[in-house]
This record gives sequence, C-alpha cells and structure tokens, in this order.
Amino acid sequence: MSAKEQLEKQLAAYVGIVQGPVEIAQDAVNEAMIRHWCEAMGDRNPAYLDPEAARASVHGGIVAPPVMLQAWILGGLEMADDAAGPRNKQQELHRLLSEHGYTGVVATNTEQEYARYLRPGDRVQAVTTIASISEEKATGLGTGYFIETRTDFRDQQDAPLGSITFRVLKFKPAQQAQPAATASSAPAKPRRLRAPRAHDNGWWWEAVDRGQLLIQKCSECGRLRHPPRPMCPSCQSTAWSGIPSKGRGTVYSYVVLRHPPIPGYDYPLPVAVIDLEEGTRIVSNVVGCKPEDVYIGMKVRLSIENVDEELKLPLFRPAA
Repeated sequence: MSAKEQLEKQLAAYVGIVQGPVEIAQDAVNEAMIRHWCEAMGDRNPAYLDPEAARASVHGGIVAPPVMLQAWILGGLEMADDAAGPRNKQQELHRLLSEHGYTGVVATNTEQEYARYLRPGDRVQAVTTIASISEEKATGLGTGYFIETRTDFRDQQDAPLGSITFRVLKFKPAQQAQPAATASSAPAKPRRLRAPRAHDNGWWWEAVDRGQLLIQKCSECGRLRHPPRPMCPSCQSTAWSGIPSKGRGTVYSYVVLRHPPIPGYDYPLPVAVIDLEEGTRIVSNVVGCKPEDVYIGMKVRLSIENVDEELKLPLFRPAA
C-alpha cells in the first residue's frame, strides 16, 4: 500500500464521526451581546435593538439575528491555542494532513439553515460532525482535500435551532516558479497576499489599479458602504453606484502588527480603521511615519501606491 493510500485510509476513518463533546454556550442569549453584534455589523433592525418596536412586531419581543447562531458557542481565545495538541477530532484530522505536507487551509463555502429566532434566555448547544472528506483534488492553490463539517444547534429543551455546513480545503501549497538567482541577484522578495477579485468587488479593485478610491453608494437610500457588497444593509436595495473619495480621513482606531511574521509584509505594520470624510470607514496601513507616531484622531491622506511590481493598494500617510 502506497503512502497516499495509507493516508486516505486514515482519512476515511474520520468521516461520520462526531468532532467532540456537545458544546454548550457559556452565556445565555442576551440583549447586550445582540447589541454589540448589531453595532459591529451595522444592522439597525428594531426587532433586535428596540424593545418597544420588537414587542409590537410579529416577534413579540427582542430576538437575535439568525446569523449569530454560531457566535453563542464560540470558545474564545483558547480556540487558537494548540500548544497542548489537538482538542477534538477535527483538529486531529488537520494535524494529520499537515504532517503529510498539506499545511495550507482556506475556507471555501458555508451553508446555514435556521429553524427559529433565538430569544434572550435561550441556551444554545451544538454538535459537530465530520460529514465528508473528498478525494485529493487539484486546485489553483495546490492539491488537497475538501473537508466538510456539519454543526447542528439545539436549545435548552433539545429542540432544533438550525445547522451550519462548513467546507475547507486542506492543501499542499503550489510551488510558485521563481527566477533563478545569479551571483549578482538576490532571491525574489515574497509578495503580499492577494485579495480575491470577483463580481461584487472587481470594479473597486479596477479603480484602485487606476489610482482611484471609490466608495459604494446605495442608489435608493444613499447609504455609503465598504467593503463592497451586493445589497444595502439598510434598505436591501441592490442598486448602487461608486463615488470617488477625496482621500481625506482620520484614524478611528489602530493596531501595530508585530507577530506572527507573514512573508511579504514589513514589520512592525500599523493597521488602522480610517474614518473617511465622506462618512464611511476603510481598513488600511498607515505609512510614511514611525508606528509609534500613529494615534487615534490623526489626520491622514490617501496615497495609492505599488506595494510590489503588480499590486496597488490604497494606503494612508500623515496629512501634515
């Protein structure tokens, strides 16, 4: 039996098994968390936020946005701590593939179903099953296996709340051809990660390539939004236009990245949320000054620059 056949036999043993114990939410559904979620997502639905309006609605009281379903059972920072080894079967599966060279991972798609709205006081529990593992597939990222998991959510009465099917590709990164180094040339510098360009955001990147920063504007209610998306979160209209930004803004908040080092990026790297004068925000890098000189309230100006020989990005420099 070849090494690949042995690996695929091991993978097959994971299909259909439950990832681990039942996950039970540390906190019941509550209005404070609903409010924080809606603020972060820009969702102003009164059924989620206004007790009086919610009581007068078909819901008869405050309910949680359905897309919060998984948020109630997320484990927090310990989810990223794998120093002690795999804590469940899914992590064990990913480690097995990593040991065989499939070190890359990328989410590919998700499907969600909801049985009812959650209300304050509900206690969510979830069970995750490894639903399927594909044959080895060749993709643009490299060869790998698609892993699909299904999480079923139930309430404190063991009644169904919904489900989430999540699919990732665990892959061996494709080797990019590099020009041969000569005695007088250094190895090519790694490039920044590329954002995907698709139907909903390709127009925005094309404008950046031309040296212009556009802001998406709803044609119905006039709301500005970024990043680009097909539907207005306020009025649900799919009609929109792109208006040019003057490129003036203020640092709303920021962090300075120092770890982990990612090839293609220079550290320390200031990453800021910029309040644009037009009335929306964009996440970008602050350049042209020391990281310690960045501060909340700092006036900045747009500077669309090449970060490598191909990629242009909208960056921001101190306005002074």
